[in-house]
Amino acid sequence: MSIHQATISVSARAQGTVEFTREIEEQVSASGIRNGLVHVFCQHTSCSLVIMENADPSARRDLERWLNRLVPEDDPDFEHTLEGPDDMPSHIKMALTRTSETLPLKDGELQLGTWQGVFLWEHRSSPHRRRMIVTVMGE
Repeated sequence: MSIHQATISVSARAQGTVEFTREIEEQVSASGIRNGLVHVFCQHTSCSLVIMENADPSARRDLERWLNRLVPEDDPDFEHTLEGPDDMPSHIKMALTRTSETLPLKDGELQLGTWQGVFLWEHRSSPHRRRMIVTVMGE
């Protein structure tokens, strides 16, 4: 079994989702691995990863609005507020979602569904550059 690992950066302008499927596919191509698994890990505590529809952005916006209602800013019970009103909500949103995804790889291609993409889900309101570890394993 071969393993290829790389760190990639994904930039977000504000809260919301940023697709980075193409960057993962570039690492698959660079690995030379044709069949196996691709693991993506986000190295941050105020954003997360999601596999979501990439055809109609309204699906992602609806999900974001729903989570913002579930975990609103300025909750008077939050103690961890030193970095601003979006700080603690971003940590809770990350804990409720995922910081890693594992994808099947067959014949050198990610086996995502027709309308699926891999997205960084930024939970902070200011711009951030996020690091992802992409590990491609297989033959």
